Amino acid sequence: MATTALTLQDNKPCVIALHASLFSGRQWSRLTEALGEAYQVIAPDISGYGNHVARPILPTTLSDEVAALADQIDHLAGPVHLVGHSYGGAVAFKMASSERWAGRIRSLTLIEPVLPTLLRDNPADRRLHDVFADMGARVHVDLWNGSYMEALDRFLDFWNGSAPRETLSGEARLRMMQVIEKVAFDFTAILGEVNIASAAAALRVPTLLVSGGLSPYMTQRIVAKLAALIPGAEARHLPGAGHMLPITHAKAINPDITRHIELTEDLAKVLLASPPGVAAESRTREPQLRLMPG
Repeated sequence: MATTALTLQDNKPCVIALHASLFSGRQWSRLTEALGEAYQVIAPDISGYGNHVARPILPTTLSDEVAALADQIDHLAGPVHLVGHSYGGAVAFKMASSERWAGRIRSLTLIEPVLPTLLRDNPADRRLHDVFADMGARVHVDLWNGSYMEALDRFLDFWNGSAPRETLSGEARLRMMQVIEKVAFDFTAILGEVNIASAAAALRVPTLLVSGGLSPYMTQRIVAKLAALIPGAEARHLPGAGHMLPITHAKAINPDITRHIELTEDLAKVLLASPPGVAAESRTREPQLRLMPG
């Protein structure tokens, strides 16, 4: 079970995991199990979801979203490993590239982060952005008209990509219907984000990027572009996985996330034990991009 009582445990490296739209911190229960007792996993509910459904003011920018997490994560001391999926991946990217958090992120794992404005710089990619923006506008209209079921189906159909459509239980659909209005705010936040390419190029943190071959091509393309922009990034592609791969393919991807965090943690220990000059030289040396096969 993901940690929801957000208290800092001494001597344990901290992992902050941010969930996708319509979900909650419970999404990361299997990753928590995979990391084991050596790590403290903080899986906060993003504003408007889980235990934070009733927030009076909902964020309309990614910066606002990060600020809204303050009461759940600001008390944490020391470096953190940051994991984010989908909308949570966009929020994680914003945290990692923000002045307040950048120096504290020890490793970064982004699983199909929704950063569509990265795709506006050429006609082919721009079309992917525009299709997504149009879908978001249609969801807004559905919600405005009170057509919550239509909004949910439109949203889920897009993210289903080319994977076989999953039949949700009545309980799952009801739970998603209760928070579908927050999706409109999520669209506003991600479609308003700018300067993603320059922020990605400026990142100096070990980064693992993950995509699924059955996901919407938009997010696959975002991951590919981030892999080319973030110095030393590693890319992991699962051809048979869809957008919800942290849940559907947890057994396949959690070992890679765990390994990424462990290697970065080991490297940090080596740097801390090294003479100042050697440690500084190691931090400035940028590793080459490595593609991890699916």
